[in-house]
Amino acid sequence: MQSKKKTEEPPPRDTYRHGDLRRALLEAGIALARAAGPDAVVLREATRRAGVVPNAAYRHFASREDLFQAVRAAALSELAIVMEREIARIPASLPPVEAARARLRAVGRGYLKFARSEPGLFHTAFSGPEEVEGDTDTAKAGRSGMNPFQLLGAALDELSNCGALPAERRQGAEYLAWSAVHGLALLVADGPLRNASATQRNAIAERLLDMVEKGI
Repeated sequence: MQSKKKTEEPPPRDTYRHGDLRRALLEAGIALARAAGPDAVVLREATRRAGVVPNAAYRHFASREDLFQAVRAAALSELAIVMEREIARIPASLPPVEAARARLRAVGRGYLKFARSEPGLFHTAFSGPEEVEGDTDTAKAGRSGMNPFQLLGAALDELSNCGALPAERRQGAEYLAWSAVHGLALLVADGPLRNASATQRNAIAERLLDMVEKGI
């Protein structure tokens, strides 16, 4: 009998003729982050997944850090999109004050939903020390053109403009709301609430959002 020939993977290429190599490398990096968090984003592994030799990647990403920052921006963009979806659920018929409160809750609800469903990307999104105020990187934005921090700021502005948040308490309110929701997000993503039932998680989340709205 003739032995079966072993199927071999095609050798890596040094060119990329079937699409955008930068996009392919970025998508590989996003997949790595999604599966195992920020430390898993390795340029050599991304090139292997894209099917090219490592040197080909340096034409698009000069270092692992360059690829990581692009993946991190993509993770923040995905978070913004999830938050926008929650905002889109708000009925247009709500009075201004109720609509403003609903928007703030939607931002927090989207944040928690993303942390629960995409823990790898969630940790990647917030693994850098860069300042968020004044960040105009459009790669981090959702479909509205705003990044997650800007979406939170817009919700607080709306709350302040309709009189539900006193002007003297508006300054810095982003950090108060963010720190509270982020803390719960960590507990849900990989802490003691990771294995809690959906009913329990949702109940805690709604109580936390109540606390944030009343506390700021």
